[in-house]
Amino acid sequence: MFTAKALMAFLFSVSMTPLVAGHSWVEQLMNIAPNGTFVGDPGYPRGNIRRGTPEFNDPAMTYLLPPNTRPAGSGLQPGDNICKETQRKLEQTQGSPRLKASPGAAIALRFQENGHVTLPDAQPGKPKNRGYVYVYGTTDPRPDDKILSIHKVWNSAGTGGDRRGMLLSRQNFDDGRCYQINDKPISKLRQAKFPHEANQLMGADMWCQQDIALPQNVPVGKPYTLYWVWDWPTAPSVDPGLPKGKLEIYTTCMDIDIIEKPLSNKLAIAQGGEGYVKGQPLNNAALPSQLAQLNNAMVIPTAASTGFRTAAVQLTKSAPNSSGVKPTASSTMASAAVITIIPPFKNSTTPLNYEQNSKAPGGTTPVPTQTMAQFRFRRDGVELRRRA
Repeated sequence: MFTAKALMAFLFSVSMTPLVAGHSWVEQLMNIAPNGTFVGDPGYPRGNIRRGTPEFNDPAMTYLLPPNTRPAGSGLQPGDNICKETQRKLEQTQGSPRLKASPGAAIALRFQENGHVTLPDAQPGKPKNRGYVYVYGTTDPRPDDKILSIHKVWNSAGTGGDRRGMLLSRQNFDDGRCYQINDKPISKLRQAKFPHEANQLMGADMWCQQDIALPQNVPVGKPYTLYWVWDWPTAPSVDPGLPKGKLEIYTTCMDIDIIEKPLSNKLAIAQGGEGYVKGQPLNNAALPSQLAQLNNAMVIPTAASTGFRTAAVQLTKSAPNSSGVKPTASSTMASAAVITIIPPFKNSTTPLNYEQNSKAPGGTTPVPTQTMAQFRFRRDGVELRRRA
């Protein structure tokens, strides 16, 4: 634990170095209770090297595609693996176990913004929302999985590409709350708006997160693999050194051990849910906007268990889904009703324009509006919609 003197020295040194010091990767995974609090023990990516150990350095955890050794503008190649060489096998390092979670659990993927949010002028031509972060899930990972076979190919219906996996989430890299301590306007604004007590994990910074829901019918007793992809391109004709722009992608590969029962009663999803607890310490809190969407999905696995009224709209028969895992509760329903998911955006997964996302007053804080938990459901071909 930090002593008071050591902590103050650490915070001072951080505040005096407002530079984009490195790139980002998923550093920790946590279960989220319906009230928005992180619960249970953390999990870590494959091949994780924890901060504070002699072996740690940014390149050891950073995986860039295309690599810097490739000429700018050459793009991705068919042989590019989606995982770093140290993350291609389902192996954990000592002291960095996998997260344990049950089917349908809400999970926070936590990462540092490293100045990419609070120092937007450090790299010209980058998207205002700091790029998109995608999460893909599969029960059938392979050591040679290629990024061109998965990214923007696997879709939310599980019917994309080879159908081994699906898109679980797409969010802005900037979650609207995270910050690195520096004296720039975005950081100062968020320090005032989202204060928290400095701790050993984050220091005085506030980490970003991407909150997702695991599929309801993910198999128990085996790992479920997540591929996190941060798409961080440079636009053409902005940086004089990059007239054609630049593709820049970072990935993290991780697994979750799927267990039958929640680790805590707080993870059990009750009818209606507990609801996000306002004012809770932010060190261990999910994002309320994202959790609200996840909780809505959690409490409507069937028409009978919804906590709100539904409006039935007759739909034409949809194309059959893949036989792979999909985020429904059909595997646990007592009735024979079939529930499928209507994705909140087209399966092409083409990113929305930044202007289509909500922004807080002043235009400095993008608010994430797209999560794969914004599901609408069909029951026997009838669409179920939530009424305001």
